Amino acid sequence: MLILLEMMAEESRGLTAPELLEPLLLRLGQGDQSALEELYHRARTAVYGLALSYLKHTQDAEDVTQDAFVRIWENAPRYRPQGTPLAWILAVARNLSLMKLRERGRVQEMEPEEWERLAADSPLVTAEDKQVLQAALSGLSDEERQVVVLHAVTGWKHREIAQLLELPLATVLSKYRRALQKLKNTLEGGEKV
Repeated sequence: MLILLEMMAEESRGLTAPELLEPLLLRLGQGDQSALEELYHRARTAVYGLALSYLKHTQDAEDVTQDAFVRIWENAPRYRPQGTPLAWILAVARNLSLMKLRERGRVQEMEPEEWERLAADSPLVTAEDKQVLQAALSGLSDEERQVVVLHAVTGWKHREIAQLLELPLATVLSKYRRALQKLKNTLEGGEKV
């Protein structure tokens, strides 16, 4: 199970590698619509995962994901290669998510099943893996589940997740370690911690 989460993170890192996204954003800035399609294919899971982590509501996260790619299309001519392309893309999604939260005026809590479904949507996850994943994730606190799922979905390092969630790195690391220990205990047949 832990290997599966790492495989998901590695797959995501491969899809969103800077050397793949950078040319797409530059082509997008020149009006290439096929670049938008490929960019969407490569980055949609990371954008959706980030939006979902802020909004905790699937429909709002889907709306923000779509709006983010429209905004990226509109602003691509102004994109300048500084930092990683995914950071720029996720900054757009983060800003739209925060705007949606201000519009809504409150944060809605996302059901644990929605977090589990997000992690189980990976093509690497078989039907049997989905059941095991759902059972294991149900033993985590909401915050632990969020950090683990974001790491697996975006493929980002903990430092980057801490910046996106505006949490101290030590907090993200401790939640991740605690979550992995709980997952390990659960999967090895032990008691939930």
